[in-house]
Amino acid sequence: MFELALDPTTLAVLCAAALAAGFIDAIAGGGGLLTVPALLTAGLPPHVTLGTNKLAASFGSLTASYTYYKKNLFSPKFWASSIIATGIGALIGTLVVDHLSIDFLNKLLPIIIIMVACYSLFGSLSTTQGDELPSKSPALKVKQWLQGLALGFFDGVAGPGAGTFWTASNSLLYKMSLLLNCGLARSMNFVSNFISLITFVALGHVNFLLGLIMGLFIMFGAWIGAHSAIRFGGKFIRPVFNTMVILLALKLIYEAYL
Repeated sequence: MFELALDPTTLAVLCAAALAAGFIDAIAGGGGLLTVPALLTAGLPPHVTLGTNKLAASFGSLTASYTYYKKNLFSPKFWASSIIATGIGALIGTLVVDHLSIDFLNKLLPIIIIMVACYSLFGSLSTTQGDELPSKSPALKVKQWLQGLALGFFDGVAGPGAGTFWTASNSLLYKMSLLLNCGLARSMNFVSNFISLITFVALGHVNFLLGLIMGLFIMFGAWIGAHSAIRFGGKFIRPVFNTMVILLALKLIYEAYL
């Protein structure tokens, strides 16, 4: 296990980033945009950064998903195929992350995310009202498996932006309200975070003390964010989501091309 001595100022900055990340993640995803760079700046090696971030993020995604579940905005039974597929994808992604050449991926991701940004800004993001789940059909199960495997794998390999991709792809694949969309996205984010975390622990790539400290702040931020989203609905979720998509696209463009 990697050990790191931190001064109080750096620790305070990490905790503040974790609090903000938890709030953002519970609404739109993308909290890793704050925590991953913060951990790298604090001096953690990249593989330990990813593992420690998974530990901290699991606290927030669990808090958010449980909040949506308690409000009847997520049905584990209905989304069972998504849960299994996401777990498998996350396991595979985490196992190959040390062996995968991501140079091409780094250049492709900004293009994909810009397309997501354009869709979220100029398209329709889950305008359906009410609490009706999509109709069950063979096509629905195929969508769940393909989406879960792809986004679970992405979360295992990279992480930041996975929750944003869930929110955007849910709007494209399923006809349901934005709150049900968020309930699914946050819950699947927890599944991939947790499976990826277990794998990182087995590989010895986690700073437990720092991950637990940041996890508590992420948990508090996620609790505030989830309740804010449920209370204020789409008029609150959409601008936060759009902002995070744009920031994620700009960050990846800068890293890949500049």
